[in-house]
Amino acid sequence: MVQTPIKLLTLDEFLKQPETKPASEFIDGKIIQKPMPQGKHSTVQLDLGADINIALKPQHIARAYSELRCTFGSKSIVPDIAVFTWERIPRDENGKVSNTFALAPDWTIEILSPDQSQTKVVRNILHCLTHGTQMGWLIDPEEELVFVYFSNRTIEVFEVASDRLPVPHFAESFKLTIGQLFSWLSE
Repeated sequence: MVQTPIKLLTLDEFLKQPETKPASEFIDGKIIQKPMPQGKHSTVQLDLGADINIALKPQHIARAYSELRCTFGSKSIVPDIAVFTWERIPRDENGKVSNTFALAPDWTIEILSPDQSQTKVVRNILHCLTHGTQMGWLIDPEEELVFVYFSNRTIEVFEVASDRLPVPHFAESFKLTIGQLFSWLSE
C-alpha cells in the first residue's frame, strides 16, 4: 500500500489561516487546537491576569495578556497568560499596542485543563525559556499546585497554602501564595 505523505504547513501559511476558538497553536509544522477552557481554568486565568495587571501595569512595569498569540522560534503559541515587561510590548506606528507579538513573553503562565497533555504544555514553557522567557508557571487547579520553571531550567513545585510563589525579578511587587491563588475557586 502506498501512503501519500502529509504536507506540513509552514509558519507563514499557518499565520494566514483564520483564528479558531479555542485558539490553535503551530508546533513542529502541525496545527494543535487548545482545549476549551472550563470553570476552574477560566477563574484562575481571569483573576490571576487581573491581579498581575493591578500590581504591575499602573507603574508601567509589565502587562499581562490573556490568550495572546506569540510567534517566535518557528512556533506560534497562545499561553493562557503572557506577561511582557513594559518596554518589550510591541507598539505600532502610533505608539499603541501592536496586534502582532513576534517575541517570547517575559513570563509565561499555563493553566492545565482536564484531559490536556501536560507534556505539550511543558514543551511550550520550555520553548519560551529557550527564547528568553524569564520564568514559566504551570498551574494545576485539580491538584492545587504550581510547577515553576526558572530560566536556568530548574523546576520547583509549590503546593502548601502558605507557599509564596516566586515571580520574575521585574514582578517582585506582585505577591501571591498558593492559598490565595486557589481561594479564587471558592469565591
